[in-house]
Amino acid sequence: MKLSDFFKKKSSSDVAKDRLKLVLVSDRATCSPEIMQRIRSDIIEVLSKYAEIDMEGIDINFTQMDTEENDGKTVPALYANIPIKNMNHNMKK
Repeated sequence: MKLSDFFKKKSSSDVAKDRLKLVLVSDRATCSPEIMQRIRSDIIEVLSKYAEIDMEGIDINFTQMDTEENDGKTVPALYANIPIKNMNHNMKK
């Protein structure tokens, strides 16, 4: 992934769709859309140091999963599917 990919202009419908997804997911995960966007950006930034990422195929979501105690309670869980185009063998420092 190139640094310039972070600054690509999205259409207004894509931005609205992304925001709506964040609001819906954040409601389930009990964390704000801003925090979720920061987590997503941080994950992408870190992985980009080691691999070229397919930005179009990224799927990062919070979901709910049952607790280990099986007591009927759920906790937020992070789900990330991040396609890698190429591994960077010359890692950036």
